Amino acid sequence: MELWFTEQHTENVRFSIKVDKHLFSGQSEYQRIDVFESKEFGTVLTLDGLMMVAEKDEFIYHDMIVHVPMATNLGIKKVLVIGAGDGGTVRELTRYKTIEAIDMVEIDRMVVEVCREYLPQTACSLDDPRVKIYYEDGLKFIRAKENYYDLIIVDSTDPFGPGEGLFTREFYGSCYKALKQDGILVNQHENPYYETYAVSMRQAHRRIKEFFPICRVYQAHIPTYPSGHWLFGFASKKYDPLDFDEKAWKSLGLKTRYYNTDIHKGSFALPTYVRELLAGE
Repeated sequence: MELWFTEQHTENVRFSIKVDKHLFSGQSEYQRIDVFESKEFGTVLTLDGLMMVAEKDEFIYHDMIVHVPMATNLGIKKVLVIGAGDGGTVRELTRYKTIEAIDMVEIDRMVVEVCREYLPQTACSLDDPRVKIYYEDGLKFIRAKENYYDLIIVDSTDPFGPGEGLFTREFYGSCYKALKQDGILVNQHENPYYETYAVSMRQAHRRIKEFFPICRVYQAHIPTYPSGHWLFGFASKKYDPLDFDEKAWKSLGLKTRYYNTDIHKGSFALPTYVRELLAGE
């Protein structure tokens, strides 16, 4: 008997992968968590039936959400990561020896525990001594911070359920307050291709622009995410991501599978239809 995992991308589109084994299924206080083993994408984590991490292509997402802001300001020392229970974002951050502290705020402890067991590829750096994990709501956590972080990475789920509060005007205002005077905010920005996702993307972009003088959007191709075309938001009080020191980043000698300094620059060159969507905001 064949077993398939199917995710509903829209009312008219479904994405399916063939599954060898259903490794884990559990219901946390916040969501259903499943782990599958597949031939094409390796180990796969889903939350409430939505693909979060696939072993084969996770490097694309984590490279782009981390190395773009880090290359923009190599002086970053204190980082806040909101969400990211799989640990992939933290893994990439710990590769920078100059970072002194990484606070990770994940509302669902079970996600972290499951990823430690089934996705060591991404969870391998959660025990780095610079990492401190807080199991609480990201919006509540950040309200108490002011002029503290150099970088905030919002590696959240979609804007409903546990991740809903991380797409509000209050949240982005709190991020602005929690950042230092040269701080950077990066967030997963949904996809522009399907209408329901595009609405969330435009709304997030509009709200971020209310607070940050520099506000850009960049992109990557992630096969397991809806439409494969995924966006990231970059906002800063000081730094333009297209004005960065390529040689300085290259001198670190970091080996990456997706990110490079050409991709860094090119990822901000958006298709016309995406520009038009953003221009409306």
